[in-house]
Amino acid sequence: MKLSLTSNRTLLAAVFGAALAAGTGLLIILTALGGALERSSYNASHYLRGRIRASEAVLIYLDEPTYKAVGRPLNEPWDRSLHAKLIDRLASAGASVIVFDIVITDPMTNRPGADERFAEAMKRSGRVILAADNVDQGNGVYKISRPFDLLYDSAAGVGSAEMIPDADSVIRLHTPEAQLPSLSWAAADFLKADIAQRSGESTAVRWVQYYGRAASLPAVSYHLALDPANSPDEMFRGKAVFVGGRLFTKMITERKDEYANPYSFWIQRQDAVKWGGFFSPGVEVQATMFLNLIRGDWLRRPAVRMEWLVVIITGIVFGFGLVRLRPFAATGVALAGMAIIAGVAHLLFMKWQMWFPWLILTVQVGVAHGWSVLFNSVQFYVQKRVMENTLSMYLSPKLVRKFARHPRLLQPGAEKQTLTIVFTDIENFTSLSQGMDSDELADFMNHYFQNIVTNCIHAADGTVVKYIGDAVFAFWNAPEAQADHALRACEAALHVRGMDPMKMRGTPVRTRMGIHTGEANVGNFGSFERVDYTALGENVNLASRLEGLNKFVGTDCLISADTRALIGDRLMTRRVGLFTLKGFDKSVEVFEIVGRPDSAEPTKKWREAFAEALGAYEGGHFELAAMAFRGVLELKPGDGPTQFYLGRLEDLSKEPLEGDWTGVTLLREK
Repeated sequence: MKLSLTSNRTLLAAVFGAALAAGTGLLIILTALGGALERSSYNASHYLRGRIRASEAVLIYLDEPTYKAVGRPLNEPWDRSLHAKLIDRLASAGASVIVFDIVITDPMTNRPGADERFAEAMKRSGRVILAADNVDQGNGVYKISRPFDLLYDSAAGVGSAEMIPDADSVIRLHTPEAQLPSLSWAAADFLKADIAQRSGESTAVRWVQYYGRAASLPAVSYHLALDPANSPDEMFRGKAVFVGGRLFTKMITERKDEYANPYSFWIQRQDAVKWGGFFSPGVEVQATMFLNLIRGDWLRRPAVRMEWLVVIITGIVFGFGLVRLRPFAATGVALAGMAIIAGVAHLLFMKWQMWFPWLILTVQVGVAHGWSVLFNSVQFYVQKRVMENTLSMYLSPKLVRKFARHPRLLQPGAEKQTLTIVFTDIENFTSLSQGMDSDELADFMNHYFQNIVTNCIHAADGTVVKYIGDAVFAFWNAPEAQADHALRACEAALHVRGMDPMKMRGTPVRTRMGIHTGEANVGNFGSFERVDYTALGENVNLASRLEGLNKFVGTDCLISADTRALIGDRLMTRRVGLFTLKGFDKSVEVFEIVGRPDSAEPTKKWREAFAEALGAYEGGHFELAAMAFRGVLELKPGDGPTQFYLGRLEDLSKEPLEGDWTGVTLLREK
């Protein structure tokens, strides 16, 4: 049996798996799928982290309840004199900075004096930041639409209200300075935040860290903020106050100047209604970016080269490693790997405000796992088929199906096991095969082996070990334990005897068999490249010698006393005598299989006569033995063992005995 050496194939599969997983990761980065997974990684990191309390800013919403409270239609410009009242109210409450996320480019014509009151309030406060539009026209050219002069000159600062949403409407990047600082940067700069005092930082790349789902920052409606009874001073004292619109129409999911939030993709509709919507108002996003700046907890992302390196290493490690594991083990390792990747991403996000597209890595692990399962499944199927084909040369179909599910037969090593061992041989094969055409001989032997293996040995669930010329070596009780292994082997011998006669060049072929039961070393023996499932030991040699003894005593199936003891009276046998065979010091008691129990009565007379003659021979009564053996021939003409002993008696009459007579026949030939 050839041992399947799959290490080279597995190594090639592992290298391919590494290239596949690494290549998949790089390909994802370069395609639209990469962008989707990047965005999902960003969102998932926020969701896994949960909510963070951020109370340094308060939002004041120009919302529908406010319009209703002051009796204004939604499509009418807001009375800026109310802005003046709000500024005075917030300044008296101790707000640190007041940011209007409302772009006011034109004077108010329908309410004389409103703009002046608004400007005066800003001057008195000295802490109001106004918004401006800063639209990218392409090629680095921006169109700035700032507040008109009266308001511009009265404000403490102006910042761009522009924000750049991703394809899924989530604002992930801080708006960098482009001729005009962002609104959040202008507010942080006013408060002398550390980051705002560093040169060149206003153009740096920063990622927004959201503190929770939409509407998670402290907020109050505009009309309630005007009334200290509804909004006490403590709500605004020392806080940055952002004022902006939050206008809904018809349904909760219809929006105006609002953006998706990393949490928007994880909440249910009923929760969105309860919490105030799926989307974050633009003013809340501005406040969030401001909080990032003053808290110093904006998100960072590794350099592109570092991300590519991580993708390549992940692909190599999992692509190379998983394919070397069985599917169940590979699944466990893959799941553990995904959990570790998510855990590392979560730790980096929580502790160092670092995020990266870690879901790409999980896809790589999934691809590596898929390749591992595919390769190992195909390889297992091929190995199983090869094993079945290999085992079919040794085992019966029933045992092939059983051991194909438990491939221990292909594992190196051996163990001591009691076996019933059978050797067969074609009588006079050498002389019969001389002069035969090679194709003719091959056809005959293939047909012969097919019959003897399929119809005899495998029919009794025996294991064919090997073919040795015209001989077959088989045994029972391994690899599967068989309580009746001796009887099965003898039954197989009777099947051989009962086969339809085969002829070689017109001469009927006779098969001789030797059967012995004893302990042997059974298992896989051989080199690294090839092993044979076989049995070794003196008991194997003894079975072979019993097969050879047939040639001398004229029988076709001899068994040892050990085998005879196990089959008992379930088959009819006759004792042939004691023999010392070549290569063995001790004598062996030998029996011939006569037939099944129904042959007892027809053979009784000649068996009893033979037993009496053999007793006389072993007792040293040679003349009496000779007369008795001749009597056996009258009952069973041509009996091989009888003729053998008559020949032995003739030889003994010509030579004096050496030493004491033991009744044991010594054979020096095989």
